[in-house]
Amino acid sequence: MKKSERYASVINWFEKNTPVAETELHYKTPFELIVAVILSAQCTDRRVNLVTPALFERFPDALTMSKATPEEIFSFISSVTFPNNKSRHLSLMSKELVARFNSEVPDDPEILQTLPGVGRKSANVIASVIFGKPLIAVDTHVFRVSRRLGLSSGKDVLSVELELTMNIPEEKRAIAHHWLILHGRYVCLARKPKCTECGLSAFCKYFEENTL
Repeated sequence: MKKSERYASVINWFEKNTPVAETELHYKTPFELIVAVILSAQCTDRRVNLVTPALFERFPDALTMSKATPEEIFSFISSVTFPNNKSRHLSLMSKELVARFNSEVPDDPEILQTLPGVGRKSANVIASVIFGKPLIAVDTHVFRVSRRLGLSSGKDVLSVELELTMNIPEEKRAIAHHWLILHGRYVCLARKPKCTECGLSAFCKYFEENTL
């Protein structure tokens, strides 16, 4: 199967079977999403969603959080991964939002990456989810699923991102990011993919090489 045919088949399947796909992080405002995304680094969305209600009640906006110490923020997020680093990042990030952007979350992914705790993947998530930018954020799930399906042979997250971006139509990139994440989270598992339950097996390079 040509790569172009594989892309077309995968996209068509997702459009028919997963017409709605969005972030599983709970948020109500752009500020809440940027906080949740920072907390989600190497941590499950489920765990993040457990800690953010109390965190957002105490710090509903950038100005409020900017006045808090990292230690106070830590007390709300101690159960997530790397809470010391993340509490410092949230403290500094909120201060910069207030000082540089009048407490507003910027929509430019390059500018977002200048904020503490926000890398390329996080910036792409924020810009695509909040502002509808045609970007694909590559996390561990997107990386794994893209390579298994045969959508990319990239050896690192940037090369996979660039290949997906080149081959997925602009208007489908934001939702494609969620298609791949959710598929990796619930079907194409890291240790034991559920190939017999997967509707994409007919187009999957991994399935072709390992089960046929």
